[in-house]
Amino acid sequence: MQRSDQKESERSVDDILSGLNSDDEPTPTTQSAGGNGGRFSGLFSPRAFLAALLLSVGGLVVGGAIPIIGFFGRFAGIAAVGFLIGLVGSKRRYAEVGLAGAIAAGLAFVISTLFSVFAPFAVQLLADYGIAIAGVGALSGGVAGLVGHYFGRDLRSGLTQDL
Repeated sequence: MQRSDQKESERSVDDILSGLNSDDEPTPTTQSAGGNGGRFSGLFSPRAFLAALLLSVGGLVVGGAIPIIGFFGRFAGIAAVGFLIGLVGSKRRYAEVGLAGAIAAGLAFVISTLFSVFAPFAVQLLADYGIAIAGVGALSGGVAGLVGHYFGRDLRSGLTQDL
């Protein structure tokens, strides 16, 4: 013979496992992550990431080619790409833009260190401090992309808001 409180707890566990609450609606904890309406379904888009990465590399190259600001132009280029993605896109793409900016700038720091210093010394420098160099580049590139995306989204919401 079962106690009454034990029957209720079994019923609630069965409801959770079946994905239905008392109103016959799916509970948010049991929805699939990969399907429509999933909890993490819109968090990261591989296509948007690839586009943001390619654009970030392009912005990094174009920004670095400016003669007067050169080094800082790389970050301005990544921020400009983030700004344009935020301005044009209808969805938030912070994860994609931040990761793309971090990867582009991290690789650029390592490659520029490798080619800007005498080759044997550069290899030794990267062997000793390569992770730190890439980390600084990745952090600063990610922040530049996120800041640019934030201001692009802010401008977009200001332009599309009713007065």
